[in-house]
Amino acid sequence: MQDSTEPARPSAVLSHGGRVLPAVTVDTYNEELRDEDGFVGDRASGRAFRAILEDWRDKLRAQGEDPFGDMPTREISKSKLDKVLAEGDPLAAGLVHTAVEEFAVELATVVRRFLRLKDWHGTERIVIGGGLSASHIGELAMGRAAVLLAGENISVELKTISNHPDKAGLIGAVQLAPSWVLAGHDAILAADIGGTNIRVGIVDLKMKKKGDVSKAAVWKLLHWRHRDDEPTRDEALTRMAEMAGELIGLAAAEKLKLAPFVGIGCPGLIDERGVIVTGGQNLPGNWEGEGFDLAHELTHRLPRLEGHEPVVVIHNDAVVQGLSEVPNMTDVERWGVLTVGTGLGNARFTNRPDERGKDS
Repeated sequence: MQDSTEPARPSAVLSHGGRVLPAVTVDTYNEELRDEDGFVGDRASGRAFRAILEDWRDKLRAQGEDPFGDMPTREISKSKLDKVLAEGDPLAAGLVHTAVEEFAVELATVVRRFLRLKDWHGTERIVIGGGLSASHIGELAMGRAAVLLAGENISVELKTISNHPDKAGLIGAVQLAPSWVLAGHDAILAADIGGTNIRVGIVDLKMKKKGDVSKAAVWKLLHWRHRDDEPTRDEALTRMAEMAGELIGLAAAEKLKLAPFVGIGCPGLIDERGVIVTGGQNLPGNWEGEGFDLAHELTHRLPRLEGHEPVVVIHNDAVVQGLSEVPNMTDVERWGVLTVGTGLGNARFTNRPDERGKDS
């Protein structure tokens, strides 16, 4: 997590894992709450939901009535679960509803624990992102958790992330760059590196006036489920660079002027040098520690952009996904994000009034 005792000063240069960004201060991120059973966040992860569903399937199997038959729980897609809720037989729908209800209780518990943290005090709204949020079962779990929290007089709004999580993890990268970096350009290159997938995309800035990136949107996106291929770290980096190169070519063909800036979201705690201090254990190969410089490794694999060597800026993936919500948070001051994916990502922000658009 970030050290909240440090004064909040905007950096004079582009830095990794920045605490003071053009539009917000990152109060804390990558909090690793623990209890006697381990990491609290693990109770509200995608894996936790699957474990709950599997547990209830076991109970039905004991009675000889598993509506999903022999299909492994890990292979039951979110879309299939959504369809069961809408159209399935009563037993199958009841099974999914029961799993959602139990997961919602865990999600409410996790939210409650985060709100007890000093750096999360005063949080007015929490955005729920990550892969599970892009499904009806995820929305239902969030809604049920919100009801449970309201029943305890806990005043916080839960809201599903506005953009699809696959795109939000790229769109948020525009908030890592001060306006002087973006000025005179049409788009940026961004990447979202996860424990299962890597996504690289072109984000169209859609700026109508200086510094206004509120309409930024993904123009093109390439996706690689690297977990299926089990690549080495070097192979993963090479593939990322190839994806980026393909997108750069497409942008050039459309005469999109790319800023010499690449925003990267990845798991873990990121220090000012771009070192993944902790939390990179699910990435392909060893990405943690002093011996690996992700920014350097990517920079020397990428072509020049607009005649310049690109500047790569790295931040935590939950932070970047949360930053995609900056345009939707003008009515609150303090807000957070929880990303329900392979694990549970987290970040808390405080808006910096009227900062975006100034030369940060």
